[in-house]
Amino acid sequence: MYSVNVPVPGRVRTLANELYPELVGFDHVREDHSCLLKRLGDADHVAQLQHRAHRALEGSPAVEARITGLDYFPDPPLGSAPVVYLAVESPGLESIHATLTDAFGTVEGLEGADYVPHVTLARGGDVETAKRLANREIEPIRWTVSELEFWDGTYKLPVSRVSLPA
Repeated sequence: MYSVNVPVPGRVRTLANELYPELVGFDHVREDHSCLLKRLGDADHVAQLQHRAHRALEGSPAVEARITGLDYFPDPPLGSAPVVYLAVESPGLESIHATLTDAFGTVEGLEGADYVPHVTLARGGDVETAKRLANREIEPIRWTVSELEFWDGTYKLPVSRVSLPA
């Protein structure tokens, strides 16, 4: 599965690391952190998929993003529940997501109107722990998203980047 992801600044990874002791009871704790912007699917010709994504993103400007708190999905459409995440507020990222869904279509229940920008921390655990974490106060983290990554989900590696001019 290929996707377009938003790399997060070190301050977000530091926050995730600070929260790690409270996440160890979950089935899966993420060690790599980014914000999934759009799933692109699988491809026989990766270069063509990558080219389409780059073309769709041409002219997209840098956007502001902000981690606003912790939250959770009690019943996600895919995978184990609950999913604990850092909430991302960014009208600019939502606009880029819309541009990409126009170019690639949507994954039902996950994208389009159902898209929630977030950074997954952990999944598959106790709902009460997820609720407790969601009530925790954190300092907001603001940053400028000046590039996006074309991500190879099979190898869990970025294969290219797309700059978003200021």
